[in-house]
Amino acid sequence: MSPVLAGVLQLLALMAALALAYVPLGNYLARVYSSPRHLRVEKWIYKGIGADPDTEMRWPAYLRGVLAFSLAGVLFLYLLQRLQGVLPGSLGFASIDPDQAFNTAASFVANTNWQSYYGEQAMGHVVQTAGLAVQNFVSAAVGIAVAVALVRGFARSRTGELGNFWADLVRGVVRVLVPIAVVGAVILVACGVIQNFSGIHEVGQFLNEHSMGGTQEWNGGAVASQEVIKELGTNGGGYFNANSAHPFENPTPFTNLFEIFLILLIPVALTRTFGVMTGSVRQGYAILGTMATIWVGFVALMMWTEFAHHGPALQAAGGAMEGKELRFGIGGSSLFAVTTTLTSTGAVDSFHSSFTGLGGGITMLGMMLGEIAPGGVGSGLYGMLVMAVIAVFIAGLMVGRTPEYLGKKIGTREIKFAACYILITPALVLVFTAAAMALPTPGDSMTNSGAHGFSEILYAYTSASNNNGSAFAGLNADTQWFNSTLGLAMLLGRFVPMVFVLALAGSLARQQPLPATAGTLRTEKPLFAGLLVGAVLIITGLTYFPALALGPLAEGLAA
Repeated sequence: MSPVLAGVLQLLALMAALALAYVPLGNYLARVYSSPRHLRVEKWIYKGIGADPDTEMRWPAYLRGVLAFSLAGVLFLYLLQRLQGVLPGSLGFASIDPDQAFNTAASFVANTNWQSYYGEQAMGHVVQTAGLAVQNFVSAAVGIAVAVALVRGFARSRTGELGNFWADLVRGVVRVLVPIAVVGAVILVACGVIQNFSGIHEVGQFLNEHSMGGTQEWNGGAVASQEVIKELGTNGGGYFNANSAHPFENPTPFTNLFEIFLILLIPVALTRTFGVMTGSVRQGYAILGTMATIWVGFVALMMWTEFAHHGPALQAAGGAMEGKELRFGIGGSSLFAVTTTLTSTGAVDSFHSSFTGLGGGITMLGMMLGEIAPGGVGSGLYGMLVMAVIAVFIAGLMVGRTPEYLGKKIGTREIKFAACYILITPALVLVFTAAAMALPTPGDSMTNSGAHGFSEILYAYTSASNNNGSAFAGLNADTQWFNSTLGLAMLLGRFVPMVFVLALAGSLARQQPLPATAGTLRTEKPLFAGLLVGAVLIITGLTYFPALALGPLAEGLAA
């Protein structure tokens, strides 16, 4: 079987699996966030945290819950790392330095999972399981909760109430993430992913069954349980430095495809949830169609750039195999790379810095779109809905009508919230990148010079500000400058947009629905989906093209 055919078959199998899960999971999520009942275990949690799950919240109260819970998570994870040296199960690792502890705490609470450390050489079992793995669950649940609040804003009328943050948070963990993660972890263990609490083992080095005389150290760990939520919650932080390229995390082509499935599962299903909760599943299909068009287009472009045969070395290898695992090949690696950068995952099964110049640019552009195709758990849906508001506004300007979306008028207040949302992340990326290139010290961390070196810096701040977490693998980010600025970019890029999302939700929920007329834009039709795709690409292109021209485009054209 040719490598190209193998890649296409993996793509088709993945799409078929997602199609099978789409309706049942989407409907289930709608029931979870609409049910008035509370499970017994949920009641225990509410009692323990002192929350009343039946109290409806307006958007400021909902936002205060999000920020207070996330701040507590940052402080707890920071202290856990600073105290690692005196904790049991530390595997002899010292406490984490203050700047790196801040960076890691901000990273995992912001659902970014940027790692400026070697996981197997820095974090013990307690920090990995009680700190990082727990944040993988709850940070994902926060994102889903905010998305559900925005959906309620569209679905409700003449009220400013968006639900209860604590109820949405707990239900997301107890009823959604934990059950799927348990099943997924069992599948990964059955396929060879390790799951233990063993220490560090010293083993010999062998080549073709012959000893090379040297030794190396291998860690054990609760890898499968963290691997599954790292993908399912679109988190991305690996137990090992090689992330999903490590055979202990991702041993076979099947586990590779299964992990891609986990990344896409909830973001795709949430479009069905959106349709069910707003009373029009066709609206959900329109959003899904927009996401799928962008995702399939990026996969096709990535495979084309990586399979293109330029020179005898690439012809002999069947494509650009540098930085890729033989067991996954170009097809599996391209599929993973596009999926992880078009979502907020950031896990990698290959090294993006080794992709072709244009291939590296595609991974960067995927994040610059705002990671909305299909995006992270929750963040992908609310990001695409904000872009839908922008697209409706553009359509209204073209025909001279007051824009409407799902029966809600998009007025001055709503468009200001949407505009602020789409401006925050580009501002963070471009300002921090410019500062890093202008100052003398940050440039010392670049492995490469020229266009590729600039791409390393641009990629880092794009990844952090968009809460992705993947790296270009050529940047030494474990410095005070990068730990501090990337940490700030992750926190601001995560929580400032949430302010505008919840404010938009509150504004929409207070409105009375407008009846559809002959002049109403049919937002469930393919025409609107095409407009939405165009709005996403044009806005991103106008924002980032100068920066891309200095980095990956310059490198790709020079190759």
